[in-house]
Amino acid sequence: MKCIACGHEIKKLMTVENMPASAQNIPNETELKDDHPVTLDLCQCPECGLVQFDCEPVEYYKDVIRAGGGTRTMTRLRHEEYARLLEYMQEYGIKGRNIVEVGCGRGEFLRMWQNLDEDKDGAKALSGDREKDPLSGQPKAAAIRLTGIEHKKELVEEAEKIRTETECQDMGNTFMTSKEETAESDSDSRIRRTKASDRIDYQVVEGFAEGDYKIPNGPFDAFVQFNFLEHQPNPKDMLQNIRKNLKEKALGLVTVPSFEYILKYNGYYELLRDHIANYTEFTLQKLFQDNGFEVLEMRTVNRDTIEIIVKKAEPEELTKLCYNGALIDVSALKESYERLDKEVNAHIEHLTEAGKTMAVWGASHQGFTLAATTKLGGKVKYIIDSAKFKQGRYAPASHIPIVSPEHFHEEKVDEILIVAPGYTDEIASIISEKYGKDVKILVLKTDKIEEYAAD
Repeated sequence: MKCIACGHEIKKLMTVENMPASAQNIPNETELKDDHPVTLDLCQCPECGLVQFDCEPVEYYKDVIRAGGGTRTMTRLRHEEYARLLEYMQEYGIKGRNIVEVGCGRGEFLRMWQNLDEDKDGAKALSGDREKDPLSGQPKAAAIRLTGIEHKKELVEEAEKIRTETECQDMGNTFMTSKEETAESDSDSRIRRTKASDRIDYQVVEGFAEGDYKIPNGPFDAFVQFNFLEHQPNPKDMLQNIRKNLKEKALGLVTVPSFEYILKYNGYYELLRDHIANYTEFTLQKLFQDNGFEVLEMRTVNRDTIEIIVKKAEPEELTKLCYNGALIDVSALKESYERLDKEVNAHIEHLTEAGKTMAVWGASHQGFTLAATTKLGGKVKYIIDSAKFKQGRYAPASHIPIVSPEHFHEEKVDEILIVAPGYTDEIASIISEKYGKDVKILVLKTDKIEEYAAD
C-alpha cells in the first residue's frame, strides 16, 4: 500500500487483532450477527514518517459524528481556542472575520462561538475585535461570520433545525410584549437589543472539502477543524481544497489526536480503524507545509491532542521538512497490549470469585477497543454512555450492551471502570453524586487499571 500523505511505499510496524471494525457503526440487536472483529496492520511511511493503517477507510469517513460536544471540558477548550485564533488574527492584522469550520457535524462547535463572551479569554479577544480605530471610529475587525460544511445531509438538516429553534427562542427571550417593554427602562431595553444584534450567527451547508469544491460564503479569513483530518484517506487533497477557499495570509486552527500520546503511555486502545492516520507533531507539520501552510504554533491540549495554528503561505515562504527514514519502535505498544489483557481479565476473575460485578463507562473508541481486544464480552454487565444514539445498541466486536446512566439503578454493579480520557474527573464526579460512595471507581492508566483518586 502507498502512503496516504505522500504516495511512497509503507512498512508494517505491528499487527493488532480483535479490533472493532469501526467506532461509529454501532450494531443493534439484529445487526450483531454481521458484526465481527478485524485484524489491522499498523504501518509507517519511511519517506514522510506518517503512521497509518493499511486498510480502506471506514465508509463514513466524510461525516462528523460527535457524542461529547457539549461537555464542560470541551466547551472550555473550544472557547480557549477561539480566543487564541482571534488573537492571532489581530496580531497578523487580519480584519475580516469570515470563518469556516471544515467538518462541522450538527454545528455543536459552531454554537459555542455564541457564548464566547462568557469565557474570560473569549471576552478579552472579542473586546479586542470591537475596539474602535482612533482614525475611522470603526471597529478594528469585522463582525464574525460563521459557515460550517458537513457531508452528511441528515446532520446538516439537524444543525439547521437547532439553529432555527435557538434563533426563535432568543427572539422570544429578547423581545418582550409591549406592556413589559413599557415597564422596562430605556437603558435595559437598549442592552437587550444590542445583545440580540451582537449574537454570532452561523450557517451549515452540505459539502466536503475535496478537489475543486467551492465552499459557500468564501473565500475565508480563517478556518477551524477539530479531530477530523485523522479520518481522511487523502489528507493532501483536503488541505489543498481548504487552501483554495482561503484568502491570502488566512489562518487556520486544527486539532488531531496525538500519536506521541499513544506512544508515551503505550495506549494501544487509542488506536482504531476510523483514525486511518496517526499524526505526530512532525508529521502534522510536514503535511501542512507540504501543502502550502506555514506553521505558527503547535501545542498539546487535553493531554492527548495536537493543536496546530497555521497561515496560508506561498511555496517560497516555506521550509522543506525531511524525515530521516527511521521506523518508530512500537515494541512497548505490543507489550502493553498483552499486559493489559492479562491485567483486566485477572481483575475481573478476582471480582467474579468475590461475587461482585463491573461495568464500563465510555462507549468511546477507547472503550470499544479495550472491550474487544481483552474479550470482555459476557464478563462485564454493560457500558454506560450519555449519548442517546448509542444507548440500546452494542459495542462493536465485544457486543456488550450500551445503556444510559440511569440504567445503573435497575442493574447495580460494584465497580465502574472509566474509559474516557479527558473526561475522567467529570465522569467520576457524576458517579459519586448519582450512585453513591459505595461504588468503586476505577480508571484506565497506561497498561493497568487503578482506583480513581481525585487530583
